[in-house]
Amino acid sequence: MNAAERALSVFRCPPHRYNCAQAVCAAFGCDDLLEPMQSCGGGRAPEGTCGALYGAIQVAPELEAQLREAFAAANGATTCRQLKGEGRVPCEVCVRTACELLEKLRA
Repeated sequence: MNAAERALSVFRCPPHRYNCAQAVCAAFGCDDLLEPMQSCGGGRAPEGTCGALYGAIQVAPELEAQLREAFAAANGATTCRQLKGEGRVPCEVCVRTACELLEKLRA
């Protein structure tokens, strides 16, 4: 199972019902980030950043610029408001994209 599959298996699913940021962190084994990421889903990450993207940045802060650029290229935006409003990019797509980009950039 790859990171995207791991993240999607816990995203909004019982028993944990992780939000997008938590799901990305969990997929990469960053359990220490699960509690701090509780309040970062649903457009509540700093500066309105997509929670999935924000979770990926917390896993690998040294890759923030590359993650933001690649995420914007893939999805058309980096904020939850833009993703849900203009582009209507589903949260599941954001979670998958964040995980795939993080895996690729860490390789």
